[in-house]
Amino acid sequence: MSSQELRKTFLDYFASKGHRIVPSSSLIPAGDATLLFTNAGMNQFKDVFLGREVRDYTRAASCQKCVRAGGKHNDLDNVGYTARHHTFFEMLGNFSFGDYSKAEAIRFAWELVTEVLGLEQERLWFTVYTEDDEAARLWQEVGARPERVLRFGEKDNFWAMGETGPCGPCSEIHYYVGDDLEGNRPELVNGSGDDTIEVWNLVFMQYERDAAGHLHALPRPCVDTGAGLERLTAVLQGVKSNYDTDLFQPLLARVADLAQRPYERDAETGPAFRVIADHARAVAFLLADGVVPSNEGRGYVLRRIVRRALRYGRQLGFDGVFLVDVVPAVIESMGGVYPELVERRAIVEQLLRSEEERFSRVLNVGTDLVGRELQRLKRSGATQVSGESAFYFYQTHGIPLEILEEFAQEEGLGIDRSGFERQLEAARSRGQESWKGELLARFREEYERLAERGVTTEFVGYGELSVGDARVLALLGKSGEVDVLTGEGEVVLDRTPFYAEAGGQVGDQGVLRWKGGRARVVDTERPLAGVVVHRVVVEEGTLRRGATVKAEVARGRRLDIQANHTATHLLHAALHRVLGPAAQQAGSLVEADRLRFDFSWHQALLPDQLEAIETLVNQDIRANHAVTTAEMALEEARAAGAMALFGEKYGEVVRVVSVADGAVSRELCGGCHVRRTGDIGCFKIVQERSVAAGVRRLEAVTGRAAVELFQSYHRLLKNAAAVAKVPPEKLPDYLAEQENRIKALEGEAKRLKLKLASGGGEGEAEATPVAGVPVLVREVAEMAPAELRTLADRWRHKLGSGVVVIGMASEEAATLLVAVTEDVAARVPAGEVVKRLAPIVEGRGGGKATLAQAGGKAPAKLGAALAAAPGVVAELLG
Repeated sequence: MSSQELRKTFLDYFASKGHRIVPSSSLIPAGDATLLFTNAGMNQFKDVFLGREVRDYTRAASCQKCVRAGGKHNDLDNVGYTARHHTFFEMLGNFSFGDYSKAEAIRFAWELVTEVLGLEQERLWFTVYTEDDEAARLWQEVGARPERVLRFGEKDNFWAMGETGPCGPCSEIHYYVGDDLEGNRPELVNGSGDDTIEVWNLVFMQYERDAAGHLHALPRPCVDTGAGLERLTAVLQGVKSNYDTDLFQPLLARVADLAQRPYERDAETGPAFRVIADHARAVAFLLADGVVPSNEGRGYVLRRIVRRALRYGRQLGFDGVFLVDVVPAVIESMGGVYPELVERRAIVEQLLRSEEERFSRVLNVGTDLVGRELQRLKRSGATQVSGESAFYFYQTHGIPLEILEEFAQEEGLGIDRSGFERQLEAARSRGQESWKGELLARFREEYERLAERGVTTEFVGYGELSVGDARVLALLGKSGEVDVLTGEGEVVLDRTPFYAEAGGQVGDQGVLRWKGGRARVVDTERPLAGVVVHRVVVEEGTLRRGATVKAEVARGRRLDIQANHTATHLLHAALHRVLGPAAQQAGSLVEADRLRFDFSWHQALLPDQLEAIETLVNQDIRANHAVTTAEMALEEARAAGAMALFGEKYGEVVRVVSVADGAVSRELCGGCHVRRTGDIGCFKIVQERSVAAGVRRLEAVTGRAAVELFQSYHRLLKNAAAVAKVPPEKLPDYLAEQENRIKALEGEAKRLKLKLASGGGEGEAEATPVAGVPVLVREVAEMAPAELRTLADRWRHKLGSGVVVIGMASEEAATLLVAVTEDVAARVPAGEVVKRLAPIVEGRGGGKATLAQAGGKAPAKLGAALAAAPGVVAELLG
């Protein structure tokens, strides 16, 4: 059975059992700071399991793309050396949200494995948690022999998604892949070796673990199962390694074609082939889901994966860019299942090529830096590179330890690997702590208790900016929930016109009023689905739970935000029209006084491109297109061409914002917008810059802020024209004339300075013969380094044959420059002269045989250094 057939068979089976087939979510977990990457099928259903989100189905099945390459779940270092470790993999799973439990889950698994997929029962084993008598009984009832049901402790049969979150006892299906059934023994289950492997895990979700490690019963017991597609495919195709399946063979063949050598599983180069094939999949999917290489968070993990692949590529003879040439094989193999690979192919290849080229430059620069450090260590008598130095080159310059070892071995030095590992482990610990989300979990507990009591907020702010009868459902002070609030705190209402920060749009501000009191709303957030929190400062009276308040959004601020938000949609559309579909949104910020839009692009935009984008947006504004919204099913919206932002979490029903009925723009968006584009007024780009490799940022203003900008520009222009005493339209010509005049004056000043330093230009430079070699020694006034070299060249040319020594002093430093003619350089090298003179001014220097320079921190001793110059020349001449 092919991997394509296995995916379809699994999903079709559960569809026949009443399960909703849910598409894979992004590899970037939406709204979950406890996870670095999506690493299990249940991640996208986490809030459903916890009772925070309700969907219109209680059974689901999916084939979820996953990455395990950072944080707690990190398989990166094992990839390439085992048959079944991967950075990217697919997880088949079926889920029950309070619908069925152990009995049905076990029956489904038995039926699918033994009857539909036809796995041999003689090779199957079933494990249960030590105390789970029910699961053990159920396996026997569906047909498993009692001796094939084994019990294990919490380490093997109690599953948890992470440090916090859903967890519970689990039951695993294991399969013996050995050739001889005589060797199929129970001790191999969860034991050493690869003869018996886990193929499916059934988790009976009963608890949630909080940040303190305590278990809390879930509102409804649920089921979460996961079967690795790669492992199950290997079993069905009768191969011992996942890399021998049809999931990896096309990729390995592509690598072999590029390397012009065959893939041999057990050869010394085997791991390199497997690393590249695996990492090409991970890189393609991460880039397609909007992860961009960087030096922190997800981007740093992606960068490590790319660089690990490139490092292993060196073993196959690759030097420079090659991983991007493996990506087409990934897209051809998996693009039919995951269309985002096809849709974002251009940007995936563009960003990957840029990252590969960047690493090549890093290696070139790093080679020089490492080379200098290794030479220094050798001169000092050291025998190895310290762990701290090795980690510095690894972390700061991206030089992998293995490449550093190659350089060190060439110089006869070793590497303190244990010291490096200590530094690396400390960095990993810091990275993992930052992703545990414990702080977030502590803050969420208060809100979760509110949600458990049924506290929810209805948002009515799309059409209203004021609600006169909102009821206070909860108040939170610094120490937690309170009945009476004074000073700073948080308010939860039953209805609100205040938009909570989301999708790049900032939260609303405004006022809450009640009889005898007033509170200023400084921000609005949504910590949990359905719960809107107003951060307030009570300025008059006291606010009590149960009170009725009038909630008023700051109207002018909201209208400015709406204008900026709709402008980001117009900007996105204009970028596509000018740059093409590869310019994909990578983030945004919508505030009252500006908007910010990040997008994937490999180079700075040209002035004419910026003008074209700006012109298109303003044309759409002047056209006064209607801006409409509609709610529809997610798949219907995508079929209608609505653009979705990668990494955002969308429900089954989504809100679609269209400009000109989709002729200009159609995006999935929950934010606030103008009713017609003319309400935006005007649009002006104020800055374009890089924010990461392959990501550009545009900042712009609209409406009121744009008018204020134009007025400030006009004032500046008028004032500058008044100072120049020319009409504003003549100012560019005036500035060009002044620039030419300044350049001419600078040139004349330079010429006069050199003439003065040369002795006024009269006669030949005065030189003193030393053993028959003319030596000119002169102290000059302070000048630019380039001017000093020009002066030295002039005097050297005048001498025709000889040595020139020039000294220059400033308040804090002394400079020595030595220039020697070609015929004398072999006997009196300039570098040697400067090396002997530099200590006199408490400095150091060096250079070539014909030109050398030194700097010192004792300008008062410059005269002594110059006086010593003839003697140094005499010593060298012997």
